[in-house]
Order: sequence, then C-alpha cells, then structure tokens
Amino acid sequence: MDERYDTYCAVDPIFYDSLTNTKAPAPEYLGHRRLPDGWVRTAKDDWLICSPADDPLPPQGWKVHVSACLHNAERVLETVWDYCAVRDLGFKFLRGPRMMLMRNAKYAGRGASGKFITVYPHDEDELAVVCAELDKLLDGEAGPTILSDLRYGSGPVHVRYGGFASRYCLDDDGQVVPAIANAEDTLVPDRRDPVFQVPDWIELPAFLTAHLEARNAVSTTQVPYTIDSVLHFSNGGGLYRGRDIRSGAAIVLKEARPHAGLDATGADAITRVRREHQMLTALSGVPGVVRAHDMFTLGDHEFLVLEHVDGRPLNRELVQRYPLTRPGAGPDTLADYTAWAVDIHQQVETAVREIHRNGIVYGDLHLFNVLVGDDGRITLIDFEVARPVTEPGAPALRNQAFAAPSDRTGFAADEYALACLRLALFLPLTAMLRLAPGKADHFARIIAERFPVPDGYLTEAVRVIRGSEATEPRNAPAAAHGTGNPERLDFDRGDWPALRRRLSTAVLHSATPHRDDRLFPGDIQQFRSGGLNLAHGAAGVLWALSAAGAGRFPDHEQWLADQVRTPASGSRLGFWDGLTGVAYALHGCGRRDEAAALMELCLAEPWRDLSTDLASGLAGVGLALTWFGHATGEPRVTEAADELTVLLADRLTTPPAATGLTRGASGPALFFLHRYEHTGDPAMLTAAAGALRRDLRGCVLRDDGGMYVDEGWRTMPYLAQGSIGVGLVLDRYLRHADDEEFRAASAAIRRVASSPFYAQSGLFAGRAGIVAYLAARVTAGDTAADDAAELARQADALSWHALPYGAGLAFPGEQLLRLSMDLATGTAGVLLALAMAENPAISLPFLTTDFRRAEEGSIQSHPFARRGVPT
Repeated sequence: MDERYDTYCAVDPIFYDSLTNTKAPAPEYLGHRRLPDGWVRTAKDDWLICSPADDPLPPQGWKVHVSACLHNAERVLETVWDYCAVRDLGFKFLRGPRMMLMRNAKYAGRGASGKFITVYPHDEDELAVVCAELDKLLDGEAGPTILSDLRYGSGPVHVRYGGFASRYCLDDDGQVVPAIANAEDTLVPDRRDPVFQVPDWIELPAFLTAHLEARNAVSTTQVPYTIDSVLHFSNGGGLYRGRDIRSGAAIVLKEARPHAGLDATGADAITRVRREHQMLTALSGVPGVVRAHDMFTLGDHEFLVLEHVDGRPLNRELVQRYPLTRPGAGPDTLADYTAWAVDIHQQVETAVREIHRNGIVYGDLHLFNVLVGDDGRITLIDFEVARPVTEPGAPALRNQAFAAPSDRTGFAADEYALACLRLALFLPLTAMLRLAPGKADHFARIIAERFPVPDGYLTEAVRVIRGSEATEPRNAPAAAHGTGNPERLDFDRGDWPALRRRLSTAVLHSATPHRDDRLFPGDIQQFRSGGLNLAHGAAGVLWALSAAGAGRFPDHEQWLADQVRTPASGSRLGFWDGLTGVAYALHGCGRRDEAAALMELCLAEPWRDLSTDLASGLAGVGLALTWFGHATGEPRVTEAADELTVLLADRLTTPPAATGLTRGASGPALFFLHRYEHTGDPAMLTAAAGALRRDLRGCVLRDDGGMYVDEGWRTMPYLAQGSIGVGLVLDRYLRHADDEEFRAASAAIRRVASSPFYAQSGLFAGRAGIVAYLAARVTAGDTAADDAAELARQADALSWHALPYGAGLAFPGEQLLRLSMDLATGTAGVLLALAMAENPAISLPFLTTDFRRAEEGSIQSHPFARRGVPT
C-alpha cells in the first residue's frame, strides 16, 4: 500500500484529486480578511500568498515557518498576519482546515509536514528580529515540530534556509526539482528532507546556535532501551526494532510525535499511542494479540514498548505464496494454498471474536496488520484505532481495501473487514469494493472457479460485504454514475466496436475542460507533472483515443495545445513525463504546427543534463528527436539527435540504478535499436546489446521458470519497471541479430505473461501491459504458437477490474482506490492495449519494428528560432 494515495482520496469519491484543486469548494482561513493597500493575494497549490506588490525579496535565504494545530490555526494566523502586515513582510499560509489536516496527517510527507505559515525576511538581521518577536507573540501556542527545520525555542516558530523564488534544476537522477544557487551561483537541488540541514556554503547565524544545541541534546541514552534499526517511518513517528538493556529481550518501539500524524478526527499520534497502550493492556490475556510492555517519554515524544514478534506481515506472506501469480500452478498447489488461507482466516477470525468478547472493536484489520510466524501462527498488531464498542463513530484511520461503509459501526466494521479478508486471501482486489460493492459477487465467482474453497465460504463473505441491500448500495460512487449493476458489465470483446465505445465514453464523460490542472482524471502523478504528459496527462489520453480509432476531439486537443503554448516554470522535458511526449501526441493528433513549436521550445532547454532513462531522460527525448527529425527534415533536430546518441552511449558507462523499460537500461537499448534501424550503424546494435545485458543482471529466474525484475522482497513482471518491458526490447533486438542469452531470457520472460492474476489493470504496472506485450509478439509473427491464445485469455481477464462509470466502463488506477482515465494506469491504457489485441497496426510509441511506419504526411518545415521556456 502506497500511503501517498490516501491524501488524494480526500476530495472526490471516484477519482484521485488534489487538495490544491482551487475549484473544489472548501472553507478557507480568514477568507473575509482584507490585505493592506498595495498588497496582492495569490493562490498557488494549497497556499495563499500575501505580499506587498514589488516586494524586493532575494531569490533565496532564511525563511521562518510557523506550525499550528487545528484548534489554534486561525488564531495563530491572525497573530502572524497582523505582525507581517504592519512590517511589509510577505507571507503565505495553507488555505484552509482541509489542507491543514492532510499536511499533518499520519501518512503526509514528513519533510513538509507542520508548515502552516511561511514568513520571508529580507536578510539575516531581519530574520533574528522576526524569530524573537514571533516567538514572544506566539508564546504558549502549540504546533508540531517541522522536521526539515530548526525549532526556535519551544514554541511553533522554526527556521530553514531555502528558495523564495520558483527556480528549478535537475537532480542527480535527472529529475526536475526545486533549486537554490550555491556559492558558485550554480543551481542545485533545494533539499527538503525530514531533517534539518544547512547548505555547506551557508553559515548558521550565530543567534541560532543555542537552538541547534538544544535540538541535539535529546538522546536515547536516557532510557533503558536501545534502537537497533528502523522498521518504518510515518509522519506520526517511527517504528523501531530495539532491545531492553536490562533483560536483553528484543522489543519494538513505537514513537509518537505531538500534534503530528493526525487522523480523520484530528487526533494526533500521542493520543493514538496512549489509546493503543490502554487497549492492549485490556487485551493482555487474548491469544493472537501483540503484548505491550511499557510507555515512556523522551523529549516531547512518547514511546510505546511492544513485544517483538517473529513473523512477516500477511501481505508479504501472500506475495510469496499466492499461486495465481505463478504460471501453470496445478490442483495440488491450489489445494495446499486454499488450506493455508482458510487456516489463516480462521485464526484471525478467532482472535477478532475474542477481542469482541472483551468489548473492544479492533477497527484496523488488514493484510499489513497480521503477522505470520514461521510456525504459521498469527499475531494482530497496530491497535491505534481500537476502541470500546460503546464509543460511537467509525475508525479514523483505515485501510481502504478493508474499510467498512459508513453504515457499519461497532463490531460490524470488523465483520466487514473479516469478509474482505476472506476474499482478499484468494483474490486481493478488495480495494475496488469501495467503488462498487457488487464486485464482491464477481470476485467470488472468479475464486470459486479456481480454488477448492469450502461450500458456503464465499457466500457468507459476499453477504456481509453487500449488506442487506439486494441492489447496488447507494454509497458506491462509481456505480452511482453507471447505468447498470456491476454483475452485468458486458465486457464483450467479441463486439470490439461496442467495447471501444463504452471505454471511450467513460473517458470522455470524465473530462474537466473547465480546470487548468488536468483534463482527464488519472494517477496522482498528474498533479506533480502538470496533468499534460503522455503517461498521466491529457496528451496520453488523447493520443490513445486517436490511436485506438475512438476518434479525435478537437476541443480537448485545443485545451492541451493552449496549456503548452507557454509551458509552466519547471516543466519536465521527458518523453513519458514531459513536453517532448506532448509534442509527439500533438503531432499524432494532427496538430503538427503546435507540435513543432513545442519541440522547438524543448530544444532550447538543458536537455543534455537529463537522466538516461526512457520516461524522463535522454532515451525518450532521443527517440522523439529522431522521429521528429525524420518527420520534418529539420537539420537542427537531426543534429541534436546525433549529439544525444553520443552523449547517451557515454553516460551508460554508469549503469542506471533501476531495471526495466522506463527507468532502467532497456529504454536506452530501445533508443539504440531505433538508431540502428534508422542509420544501419552496427555500433548501435552493439550498444543496445550492452544496455540489455545490464538490465538482465537486475532480473531473476523464479522456480516457476519465469524471469522477473528483482526488487528484493518481491519480483515484478510488468511493462514499465518489470521484466515484460525488458522482454519487448529483447524481442526487438532478436529480430536483427541472434543471441543465445537473449533468446533464453526472452523465453523466460514470455512465461511470466501467462499468470492468471495481476494485481492491477494498468498499462505500466498491470494486466493491460501484459496484453500489449503479447499483442506485440503476435504482430511480429515469429513467436510461439500459443501467444495468440494467451493474448485472448489475458484480454478477457481485464474484465476482473472493469467497473461501470457513466454509460461506459472504466478501470481503477494505482492502488485500486479510485478510477483512472490516464494512459499509464487507467482506462486509456486498457483501451490502447485492447486495440493492439484487435489491430496489429496499432502499437505503443516506438515499439513498431519499422521506424518509418508513422502517420501519413509529415510536419512542414519550420524555422526553429530559439524561444526559451520560462524558468
């Protein structure tokens, strides 16, 4: 579970959305308050910026951050507002309580958490005055510690050195990040890690020395426990493995920070850890429940001391054991797994029932909170939200794949989670039930067809999940926008035109042309990269609709063209995540003049400093430049592509940190293959082989005979960062030259495309990518005889994830918590993959064998006059 996605579930029940969406209605702090004459107010992301017009601020320096709590935020803001207004000090603050809550939530980013108000002193002398005076004015006001900052005194005032102006540079991985200038006036990353640090060319002001010494004075030597390693960090604190010095016993320390790690009710981590200690004390005699030993305070943090349980989280145990991710799992394997899963569920159910007999609701049952020991026995952990059954309300922290609807309270919330666990152990897709509870019936049928589960075992789970309603519950947001019940999804690949129409109808129904931060809802990455690009933005959706034969949509294309006419500061250049990919999509949609103008802007940017990969870096940009050079005949584009080829070959002497098509060496290999096909230069074929061998070193052969990308605790088969993407490029290489190692690897990778189960449906990290891979092999015509049959099976199985939306069908994005329409994670990617299965002329960008097979016609020659992208 990626906790970042929780934040993007707070605005809309159907789609991921950002709290910075200024069109979403939300209460604001001091929305009625007028600024002094000559001041301006600007909304940016989740901030309101207030400053005197033409304030002569430096581009960077020491800034003051003020933290606050939900209960005192408006009072603190009024004090700071009054202070700054009479001194002509610019400041900004979080727009409203919702942003405040999410910025300080348990799974919020630790580096930015706690920052409520930022004040911009003009120099260090003014910084000293502002710190001292605000500290006095805010004496007694509570606020969380800002981990990236140095706390001034004991109040809510903090300081940090960083950027004032919006400036950007590329980090060591070639990614666009906020920047400050170093001593040589070179832009370097403005690091915002959850630890206070001063840039090495900056001296800490003398008046802050005592505050730094106070910060460093707290030490764990003051308690009888050692910390040996970190198990987990959240914004609420840390989880550590340690030892009791007195007895030598292994223990787990759970840290709670005051006023931080808020839950939905606003309770902080301190409140929850105290509650956990209280609940575990009450349950001290219950088998299968972790034991609490002690609590202590260190500084202003509180620690719960827990027994150390030898075991692995159930989610990891499931990953290791689950037979449907293994091609060819036989009846005996399925029967053994079924016996294990039924036993695990019985143990969990027994422990939960015993908790209930003690009058307590567990409230947070899910795969991560069950530990499985080597002896097969389970232990339940994490009782932060447990409560007596007599207390009203729903748990304030919940895993959405197991969270009961709002009408289930008390013990019924745990009963719902137990029912979800019963399904999830056999088909871990229960996160989708939040969108359409009727999918429980569909999941039960899939399970019963594959596992020898006991009679009635699934029926009871479905009954609990569906509740007493015979039809789709009214609180199912996706179904509420549909025209029918999820049991009648009509996912009929036999009528491809009708299926394509249903998918494209859902995509178009979701469009929000009134917004300027996105056109189609998709993955949370769209809010970090402008909502425009191929992977997660409008460019990918419009290109996929056109490529799949679903039509052209001039109004939406115009929206995209308007957004990139003057790209925003900090815009990325990459093919999948930036402007070169948008240019490619505009050309594919027939808007050739705008495509050429955008590529011209990209050439004026520092593309030589990019990373080497396909998604963001030189490999993807190089493919786009080579393609545009061929299409336009423009010498400067071709010259840039030639220069990039040499640069990329030189950079690859240092292997990429990742493995796979989009972030590993297979992306550069694909680029070199294109250059070979374009130029016939045998050195390009040699370079492609070298890059592929680097990626193969990051892969592993499993005992099922399949080759996967090795991530340590799991192995990955998928298109973007799994072995399937590597296999696509391997197959492409083998059409030009034979290689025994590559042939063996290709065969092993093909095996992973035969698994019955893939957790997600998306193109980059799900079943749609498997379909695209198989379709490419079938199109090549020189592959195994069973590719076409497997392609049909995998394409049909996309129905597992299909959900009703509008008058059509849509698919959930990453984490399965919300629908997505983008190309990388959502419905547009499924549409494209299915179109590839139907029509061999359709392909992912640059995966066709013939480089020159492009849209008919070409961009007319344009003068590539230099017009810089704003920085």
